[in-house]
Formats: sequence, C-alpha cells, structure tokens
Amino acid sequence: MAIPTRVEPTSHAITVLEGEARINEAIEQATAECRHEVLTVQPGGGRSEERLNIALRRGQTILDRGISMRTLYQHTVRHSRGTLAYAAYMSHGNVQIRTLEEVIDRLMIFDRTVAIIPARADRQDALEIRHPALVEYLSKVFEQQWQLATPLLDEDPYPPSADGITGVQRSIARLLIEGHVDEAIARRLGMNVRTCRAHIAKIAAALGSGSRAQLGYLIAQSGILGQDKPK
Repeated sequence: MAIPTRVEPTSHAITVLEGEARINEAIEQATAECRHEVLTVQPGGGRSEERLNIALRRGQTILDRGISMRTLYQHTVRHSRGTLAYAAYMSHGNVQIRTLEEVIDRLMIFDRTVAIIPARADRQDALEIRHPALVEYLSKVFEQQWQLATPLLDEDPYPPSADGITGVQRSIARLLIEGHVDEAIARRLGMNVRTCRAHIAKIAAALGSGSRAQLGYLIAQSGILGQDKPK
C-alpha cells in the first residue's frame, strides 16, 4: 500500500498586516519585488486627491519598469473627475482599467504569487497571502470579473433610458425590492448614501410613489427590472 506523501506547509502563507503603515509597507515591498503583472480591484466611488497621488506614484513606478497592470473600479468612478484624469494618464502602454457595477472587496495581486486583501471591514488591517493555491484562486476570481467589466474610457455602461429610469436607478430598484437598506445599497454600488437616496427619490417620482412601502410594490409592478442589468 502506497504511503501518502506528506505536504510541508508553506511558510508565511498568510501574514496579518496591522495598521495602514504596515499595509503600505507590504504593498511597497510587493511592488518592488514584482516583475511582470499587477492585478487590482478598487471598490467604491471617486478617490481623494491624496489616494490618487499615492496610486499615481505607484503606477508610474510600475509603468517605468514595463510591468503590466489591470485595475477594476466600480461604474461610479465615471463621475469622478480626478479618477478619470488619473485613468486617462495611466491608460496607455501596459495599463488597462475597466469598471463593473459591483465588485469584490479590495484586492491586489503581484505576479500571481502575492495577494493582499482586507482583514477588517474598516480596512485598517489586511492579509498578505503567499499560499499558491489561495493566490491562484483569487486570480481566477479577478479574471472572471475582468471579463464582465467595461473599459473605463471606451463606452457608457448605462445607456440613456426611454422610460425615465436610468441604469443605475434600475440597479438600486433591484436592491430595494431585495430588502437592502440605503446604506447597504450605497456600499454595494460604490456611492455615498446621499446620492443613493437622491436616486431613490427620482425612482419614486418617476413611478408616482407616495411612500417607501408603496415604492417596492410599484417597482415590482412596473416591469423596469425586466430589462437587462448592466455589467
């Protein structure tokens, strides 16, 4: 009878990075070690000037070294002038940027050997993953989302609507009747709560709803969710 071969555990397969300074240090190190490819997912809406400057500096380092980079944002960044300017600057050579309505949480993968993901909801801690199977799994998740995404500077994922309800408003309506609260909807679609509530008010006005309870019924009866959901 064959004796199973013992598989030695990978050393430092998962490292906890505590605090923003430690996270940034790990990202800088992984960037310095990277030779071929960076994959990133950046959920949420527009970035602050400070974060864009950090991203620009890191991105320029990657560009100068001839490393390819692909980044996934959410559709809401299309309304951020700063992010669009950053994308226009970065979208040449080996850099590609696409957007998706809903994405997974923040993710960075370097040469498909190192991945960094949040360890807490507030993103003050992170995990550095070097286990080959886990990194490969995360790479496959990225590739699946990448195939569904729309190039940032090429086309509008929300074409004009003839019924007065925009694509993003249909997405909000879908989440409303699924029972999600405003804060959860805003977080999933990468917008602030005020913007989300403004869209809800426009949906209510378009459907003639006088209350939140009635709105759910009118959405279900209106047929607006029968149209294709944007990518």
